[in-house]
Amino acid sequence: MPPGASLIRHGEAEKGLKSLRYAETLPSRITAIGGLRDRFTFVCGDGIKYMREYGRRKRAAFFIDPPYTTGGTHGKRAGTRLYSHHQLDHERVFATAERVAGDVLLTYDDARDVRELAARYSFELECVAMKNTHHARMTELLIGRDLRWLH
Repeated sequence: MPPGASLIRHGEAEKGLKSLRYAETLPSRITAIGGLRDRFTFVCGDGIKYMREYGRRKRAAFFIDPPYTTGGTHGKRAGTRLYSHHQLDHERVFATAERVAGDVLLTYDDARDVRELAARYSFELECVAMKNTHHARMTELLIGRDLRWLH
C-alpha cells in the first residue's frame, strides 16, 4: 500500500468502505469466507518462496495478485502509485507458478508483456471487465492453466 494508507482510513473522496467498488457485497463475501476459514492459510512473506515450498502439493492452490506492471491499461504509474513495494520480477512469478502442481490463478493488468509471459508459460488468459474506484471501466486479466470454469 502507498505511504499514508491504512487498512481502513478515509477511502476515496472521504467515503471510507463505501469507496470500494464491491462495498455492497463485502459483508456477504466476508461471511462466506468465514464459513471456509479452516480451509485457508494466509501468509505474509515472499510468495515465490511459499510457492516453491508448497507447490508440490496437489491440494495447494495459489491466488496470485501482484502489483500492476508499468505497461498496462491502468496507467504507466499505477503500480508505483498504489504500492510501496511494486518492483517485482514478473517472469519469475510465471516461471514459479508454472511448476506448481495444484491450481494457480493470477490476476494482472492487461499489458502486452503480461500476455507474452502467459503465452510463454502456457497459461490461458481471459479479459475481465471491472471498474476502479472512480467508476472508470477497465479490463484485467485472469490467468490460469484451465479457465473453462469461467464459462
